[in-house]
Amino acid sequence: MNGMRAMVLDRPGTPLRVADLPDPTPGPGQIRLRVRACAVCRTDLHIVDGELPDPKLPLVLGHQVVGEVVDGGSRFKRGERVGVPWLGFTDQTCRYCLSGRENLCLHAQFTGYQRDGGYAELMVADEQYCFPIPAGFDDATAAPLLCAGLIGFRSLRLAGDAERLGLYGFGSSAHIIAQVARYQGRRVFAFTRPGDTAGQQFARELGAEWAGDSDQKPPEELDAAIIFAPVGPLVPVALRVLARGGTVVCAGIHMSDIPSFPYAWLWEERSIRSVANLTRQDGQEFLELAPKVPIRTYPEVLPLTEANEALRRLRAGELHGTAVLQVASPAATKSAGTDRQSVVS
Repeated sequence: MNGMRAMVLDRPGTPLRVADLPDPTPGPGQIRLRVRACAVCRTDLHIVDGELPDPKLPLVLGHQVVGEVVDGGSRFKRGERVGVPWLGFTDQTCRYCLSGRENLCLHAQFTGYQRDGGYAELMVADEQYCFPIPAGFDDATAAPLLCAGLIGFRSLRLAGDAERLGLYGFGSSAHIIAQVARYQGRRVFAFTRPGDTAGQQFARELGAEWAGDSDQKPPEELDAAIIFAPVGPLVPVALRVLARGGTVVCAGIHMSDIPSFPYAWLWEERSIRSVANLTRQDGQEFLELAPKVPIRTYPEVLPLTEANEALRRLRAGELHGTAVLQVASPAATKSAGTDRQSVVS
């Protein structure tokens, strides 16, 4: 191996560029992966748009990675398919790690942000933060599980035992978590951009009993609402339709400012809370659950070199499922470590 193709961000506010980079070398406790697929996340957009501070630059984005082990480490066998999520490293010594809250680690590092990610033919990752890919999911359908699914799953947990669940922003995360919520016996109410009738129909097909515009009131009060759209004004909108004791969960890493609202909307023990990252326990439990539902992820597959187009479509709200970059086909990775074949050239 003597060089890999990658899509590189040189500075926020600029398009990704196609680059040939040296092959990454695994360090202690790391594995080198031949990337097979990488799903595109709204967090990638936040990094490109400069809404998240101090990314590693130049940077290879991507933190929903399905790859095949080439070498390094001891936990996985060569050729095994593994997933690489957003959480890439924790110190395991700070007060948060020691109290089971490694998602809040003071020195955490994140894939595709402080560490190069999966918009490339090869990458390295700490093996203890990687997950085996469940059987029955091909590369493109598995990739969205690794952030859209995981963050959605953590958000659902923080929503408590809500029976009537509202999902604001019916994109990559919401369409996965709607399926989990229905599997758990919850009632789902979906909210989309005003006028997005196709998105509302998609939500109903996945089991939502009601779907409408984000500024509409559902037919019943909600026990909880998860806001996946990075739109701060949706927080008071969601509060207005909560039952007493209900919770609004803000699922994104970045959100526009939340406008002021009367205290009466929060009273009667309603609450607002955010979700930060994930723990490895979240990942293990969600990936064990995914085949039981079973979750469908509806990927829209593009080649690696069309990463900018995938980001554009995500920004424009043109995706009902998840954009997934196909980096290498299974046939091309069969002889990992000896061949250099890819769907991009």
